Amino acid sequence: MEIRVYYEDTDAGGVVYYANYLRWFERARTEFLRERGLDLPALQAEDVIFTVTRCDTHYKRPARYGDLVRVETSVLEVGGATLDMVQRVLSTEGVLLVEANLRLACVAMSTVRPRRIPDSVRSALA
Repeated sequence: MEIRVYYEDTDAGGVVYYANYLRWFERARTEFLRERGLDLPALQAEDVIFTVTRCDTHYKRPARYGDLVRVETSVLEVGGATLDMVQRVLSTEGVLLVEANLRLACVAMSTVRPRRIPDSVRSALA
C-alpha cells in the first residue's frame, strides 16, 4: 500500500512523527485482510476481532514531508489464537525505513477474551 507523507504526518522538522507509522500499519493490515477476502465488519458480526498485543518497532531511517512510501505486510505465523506479522515501510527506492514485528490476538468482541482463529481466516491467510 502506498502512502504520501503529508504535512500533518510530520513533526516540526518535517520528519514523520513516530506514532504515525502505527496508524499506517493499522491501515495496511486492514487492506491486507480485505485483499484476502476478510472483511472486518463481517468478522465483527461473527464476534471476531484482532487486537495488537505486541509491536516491536525499529525506526531505521526517516520518511519526510512529500515522500511517497510503501507499507508491506506479511504473515509470519498463524497460531491457535495468535497471529504474528511483520510490517515494513520502504521508500520508493526500496530502502527500509521502519520495520515492526507484531503479535495479534484473536478475541471475542463480546467478551474481549481470547478465542481460536476461525478456519475461514486461517485459510485466507495460508
